[in-house]
Formats: sequence, C-alpha cells, structure tokens
Amino acid sequence: MITTTIDGATWTVAVFALIDLIIRVTAIIVIPRQRRPTAAMAWLLAIFFIPWVGVFLFLMIGSPRLPRARRHKQDEINAYILEATQNEDVGPVQPDAPDWFSSMVRLNRNLGAMPLTGGNTADLFPDYEQSIAAMAAAIDEATTYVHVEFYILQADTTTEVFFAALEAAKRRGVAVRVLLDHWANRNKPYYRQTCRRLDAMGAQWHLMLPVQPLKGKYQRPDLRNHRKLLVVDGRVAFTGSQNVTDSTYNLKANLRRGLRWVDLMVRVEGPVVESVNAVFLGDWYSECDEVLAQSLGITDGREAPAGLDAQIVPSGPGFEFQNNLKLFMGLLYAAQEQIIIVSPYFIPDEGLLVAITTACQRGLRVELFVSEEGDQAMVYHAQRSYYEALLRAGVKIWLYQRPFILHSKSMTIDDEVAIIGSSNMDMRSFGLNQEISLFVRGREFVGKLREVEATYRAASRELTLEEWQRQPLRSTVLDNLARLTSALQ
Repeated sequence: MITTTIDGATWTVAVFALIDLIIRVTAIIVIPRQRRPTAAMAWLLAIFFIPWVGVFLFLMIGSPRLPRARRHKQDEINAYILEATQNEDVGPVQPDAPDWFSSMVRLNRNLGAMPLTGGNTADLFPDYEQSIAAMAAAIDEATTYVHVEFYILQADTTTEVFFAALEAAKRRGVAVRVLLDHWANRNKPYYRQTCRRLDAMGAQWHLMLPVQPLKGKYQRPDLRNHRKLLVVDGRVAFTGSQNVTDSTYNLKANLRRGLRWVDLMVRVEGPVVESVNAVFLGDWYSECDEVLAQSLGITDGREAPAGLDAQIVPSGPGFEFQNNLKLFMGLLYAAQEQIIIVSPYFIPDEGLLVAITTACQRGLRVELFVSEEGDQAMVYHAQRSYYEALLRAGVKIWLYQRPFILHSKSMTIDDEVAIIGSSNMDMRSFGLNQEISLFVRGREFVGKLREVEATYRAASRELTLEEWQRQPLRSTVLDNLARLTSALQ
C-alpha cells in the first residue's frame, strides 16, 4: 500500500491557485455589468495579468458611483428641482430655433438639467486676472449672499482681490458660503492658509467629496467635484473653466517649466442665474445636509428682457446617465456647418470619436484646440493616441503653444449654439467628475466666442498628419499604453 503525503507547500500552492481561479471567474461575472466594454476589458486585463494588484485597484477605484447616501440626496435634489421648475415661465425665448434645438433642450431636461430660460445676458472673460477682478467686483456689490464653489480655491497673491472682496462682504453682513473640493486642494500650496482665512472671515465653508474615513466620509478617492461657479444675490453668476488660484497653480513643477494656464469664464445675468444657484444649493445640501432658504425658482417672478437662451446642465456620478457626454454627442450629430472644440484633456470614448469623425465625413469643418504641452503625463499621452484617427478623418488640430496650458472648455456649433463650462471631453469628466455646463443659443454670444477662438488659433500651430507620422516609435508606444490605462473606470 502506497501512502501519498501532501506537504504544506503543496497545500499553499493549491489554495492560491484556487483563490486565483475564483478571482478570475468572479471578475468575468462582476466587472462587465453596467460598464462600458472598453472599461470592462481594461479591468479584466489588469486582473488577469496582475490579479492581486488588479483586485486591490478595483476595490479602491473600480466603482465610479457615489455612495448610496449621496446618490439618494442627488435624487432628492433632481426631483425637487423638477417639481419646483416644471411650470416656470422661462422668459422670452428667441424664435426660429434650429429644428433640432428643442430636442436637445428636452434631452437635458430629462437627464436632470434646469429649464431653458430666455432673456439672459453673457460676457466672456478670456483674460485670467481680469476674470478674478470681475468676480471680485461682483462680490463687492453683494447685499444678501455670495455662493462660491470652485474645484481649486487658493488664497494667494493673484487671488487676494477675490478674498478681500469676500471679507468685505462678510463685514457688511452678507452671507458667504464656500465649497471647495477636498482631494484637489489637500496638500496643495496655500491650502491651510486658505482654510484659516475662510475661518477668520466667518465664512460658512465645506469640503466637497471629502475623503476622511475616520470621520465616516469616504467614496472612491478620485471622484471630484470639478465645478467652478460664483453666484451673487441671485443677480449675477460666473462659471467656466478657471479655478481661483494663480495661473501657475503655485506648483513648483509648473514654475520650473514656466507653465501658465489659459482659461475662459462667462458672467451671466438673467433667469439663468437661479439655475446656477440651484446647482450650488444641491451641492451644499449634499455636503452638509442643510437646505438653504433661497428659492429654486428660475425666473423668481421677474420680467426678463429679450436676450440669450440658456440652460444649465449639471452632470456627474450622482446622475444615472452621463449628461454632458449625451449633450456633446447630440450636438455633434445635429451640427450642419462647423464644430469647434476647445478641450485641454481630450480622451473620447468610442461613440464620441465616431461622432466627430462622422461630422468630418458629412462635410463639416471640425477644429480641435488642445495644448502642445501637457501638465499630466498619462492624460497627455492618452490624448495623443487619438490624433492620427482625427487627422485622417479631416479634423484640424491646433496645438496651443508652450509654455501655456489651454485650459478653456467650450464647443461652438454652427453660428448659433455653444457650450461653455467646467467639463473636459474625456472619460473622467463624463463619468467621475461633477461638472457644470452652460448651454447657450444666441448668434451674438457665439460671435464673441468665435473671437476668443480666433485668439487661440493665432497662438497655436496646426498639427498635420505628415508631422504626426514622423513621431518616434517610443512616443507611439507611450501613447498607446496610456490609452489603455485611461479606460480603467
């Protein structure tokens, strides 16, 4: 009789092999559910090739959704806004809209956007320091409240005028409420000084999406509130791409490389201001459970003069669908003459890439403005991996020349419709960031935005297919690897 003895090492190998098999089978069942095929494939490849590391990363950042309590709050906010505004007088909307325009407005509304409002005015601020000065000037006229919500908020030399205006407003008895993203500001220059200054002036302020597990506050750590907005007395509002910080972001690496950010903000008056404020009120409730007394009414009973048609479209992981992506896609297919896109981080999903290349094949003029220099290596290389397909389709790619980072985010459709806001055209802005977009109809406004685009064109150089094909092999390899990792959402 032969007795077979299995030693401890063999048992260990068998157990690890069984666990490895369970991980792989479970991954095939769990990961593809309610996830884009590219993202699912990227996660499966990561787990299959590096199982333990892949599982750890998936547990950390595998869910793009907010925690259940936050999603429930967002549902409450959406339902309340819809109920409060469903019978609103939207003001004198301009006649003779394109045939497709009303369907885009209805799409936005069904996904959680505010109503379309008429009778608005808008002014663009493409100069970095002038926009900060304009916001400070608006705060100086506040009599009731100032609502500040920015992804990055730093009290530095450049923003001194902004913080001085907040302090003066608080001394006048104005309510000053401030929201800033936790992860984007922590460990950044001036973070502690900024918090102390907000405390000293007596402002009410909260961190957005805080990652503080010891305080019971935790969600996927790379979820961000990327919105930028300011509301003063429900009378005037600002939104766009610019943070409240120096154009270098006060980072040593940027200073060493001489990098400066180029941004675009828009100042609006009219009924749409209350729509911007509704976004703030929702985020305030999400962070501190406080329902503010300001009305979510859009027109607030005021008679609005003729002006721009505007609609505020919030988006982010608190919504069921990717609101900004659906809006962009709809407009790309609706355009009849030309499309001009400005996006510092351009990493489209398959559908968006098809929509853009299809626009070229339909005979439209399509231009894309991006930066020649990258401030984030992985994003920069992932973005570059799409250039050849775009160039071959006929997209004109303009590289805003170093040492500037073109950070503006806008899209103009034909000569009458535009979007400006905080949303990039990348998978992070579509799925992980909370964003705000201003959807505008008005030839005069689009004309002003075309003038800004012309200044970008003058400061850029065109990338040609011939130049692109001369890039070294190592760049192609880096670009393609970065493109694979960009799908890990």
